Amino acid sequence: MDTAALELWALIAACALGTYMWRGLGVALSGRIQAGGELFHWAACVAYAMVAGLTARIIVMPTGMLAASLLEDRLIACAFALAAFYATRRNLFAGVCSGAVTLVALSYARTAL
Repeated sequence: MDTAALELWALIAACALGTYMWRGLGVALSGRIQAGGELFHWAACVAYAMVAGLTARIIVMPTGMLAASLLEDRLIACAFALAAFYATRRNLFAGVCSGAVTLVALSYARTAL
């Protein structure tokens, strides 16, 4: 086997070890953690804060292809996504789809003009 193939197998093994090590630790500790406890509450708050921060960053300071769109188009699409999310009884799929369709439609309308 050549060196490139060995490096690839080593990378796959390291990724698998990293993934399954944390899963195994989660299974081992799951019986000791109270679902209504302070640690769980703190972890949920941190997770929500990270999602909110990343979402705000994507809207305000996007990278890649999204950076080519205008801020006002992204904000309008976000408003439509939130409206659809709450109008459909918190259906995440409807919110994401309506936001994406709105952003594409606004971007297309701007380039067609």
